[in-house]
Amino acid sequence: MASSDWKDRKFDEVYRSCLGSLHRQKETDGSFTFETARGVLEHLYVQEGNDWTGRGEVQDIQIEASIAAYERFLSDWASEPASRE
Repeated sequence: MASSDWKDRKFDEVYRSCLGSLHRQKETDGSFTFETARGVLEHLYVQEGNDWTGRGEVQDIQIEASIAAYERFLSDWASEPASRE
């Protein structure tokens, strides 16, 4: 087994879970807006850069996968006909 296999699996797990959660939240929470999701993404960017304590590979993967999920989610939402509503 390649040493990166577990990393790929962890990334996919977190990405799918985060993306699914975002879709559910959009459908069920009337207060969840495009701007709310964009704000969380901005926070994740800051968190990604704040690694002065060395958080480790697993947490790095979790943040990277979450960022990827938010970016995908927001891109898809922005391309909808009635986006940002």
